[in-house]
Amino acid sequence: MGRQSRTAIEASAAAHAERTCASCGRRMPLSAAPESTHCSDACRRHRVDATDRALEAAIDSLLDARAASATICPSDAARRVSPDDWRPLMEPARRAARRMVARGEAEITQGGSVVDPSTAKGPIRIRRPR
Repeated sequence: MGRQSRTAIEASAAAHAERTCASCGRRMPLSAAPESTHCSDACRRHRVDATDRALEAAIDSLLDARAASATICPSDAARRVSPDDWRPLMEPARRAARRMVARGEAEITQGGSVVDPSTAKGPIRIRRPR
C-alpha cells in the first residue's frame, strides 16, 4: 500500500511539474493549487491581451519565414509589433516565447542548446522544435 501511495504521489507531482502559467509561461510552483492557471497574483492580473497574441503571431510568422534550423531573437518579434517603441515589449516577447514552448510550438536556446524557459537568464533565441 505504501509503495502504491508513493507512486501516485510521484505521478501527481510529475503532472503538476508540467503545468505552466497561462500568462508568463513559467512552470507553476508546487505550492499552487491544482486548479490554478496563473503562478502569481501579478500574472492573474496581467492575463494574455492583444499585444501578447500579436507577439506570438509575430514569432510564429518570423519562424515560418526562416529556414527550419534558424533562430530568432525576441527583439525581432517586438520590433515587428511596434517598430518605433519595441524595447518595452522585450519581456512580453519572452513571455510569448515561453507560452509557445509550453504548447510545444517553439524551443528556447542559449549558446545553441535548448534551455528550460522557466530558468533561462540572459539573451535567448527562439526556434522551432527539432
